[in-house]
Amino acid sequence: MGVKRKRKIKKSFLFSVAGLLLLGLIALMEKRGADKVVQAIEVYLQDSGSAYFVDEAEIVQLLENEFPALKPGNSLKGIQLGKIEGMVESHPFVKNAEVFMDLKGNIVVKIEQYRPVARVLRPMAAHGYVSVEGAVLPTSPKYTARVLTVEGPLADVLLNEEELYPEYADLMELIHFIVQDDFWRAQITGLEVDGKKNIKMYQQVGRQVIEFGKPVDIEEKFKKIDLFYKEVLPVRGWDTYKRVNVKYKDQIICE
Repeated sequence: MGVKRKRKIKKSFLFSVAGLLLLGLIALMEKRGADKVVQAIEVYLQDSGSAYFVDEAEIVQLLENEFPALKPGNSLKGIQLGKIEGMVESHPFVKNAEVFMDLKGNIVVKIEQYRPVARVLRPMAAHGYVSVEGAVLPTSPKYTARVLTVEGPLADVLLNEEELYPEYADLMELIHFIVQDDFWRAQITGLEVDGKKNIKMYQQVGRQVIEFGKPVDIEEKFKKIDLFYKEVLPVRGWDTYKRVNVKYKDQIICE
């Protein structure tokens, strides 16, 4: 037998041994994985900010009720992470969820919440929220967000939607304009919207109702409101006018 042939047989033998060792290692890991038990359910709320609509303990209780196999001490074998993720995302205030097992046997749940930017009020029915993305959300018995309020004849229509884009993109643009500016977010407390999307604004300081009109030419209209604050009120006083109309182009009408 030649030297080259011996080397080939030796390499083949070594590859076979390595392959058997690898298969044995995989089998051992699978056995150990099958023997693992649930240690705990760990819930993490990501970028929650000032919104606390989702409670960690509530999610743990929900999952243990729906999936008895998740209780500590039960085997990890057969647990379907996709179904768990779907259950978490069915929560009305959960925007996205990621579920996985860590090496210790914990079921880790990472949750991104919806963040409300406005609360829609109705005098004779349940209220609701609108998220940054325009998703329509119910209220929560655990937490009330201090955000811009929206009321009026359009409120019922808004809360019958699942999301406000694209049909009410102009209204969402106005809401975002207000909440993204520190001064306007503090000063403008509420919007009253009629069935044709004509808007009245109510202020934190000042008794004047601001007749804004439809949510168009938003930046231009706010420049006129700013001019009213800086040029008119210092001269006339805060209590002189009850109504300020900025809905007409190049006009500020004070009554």
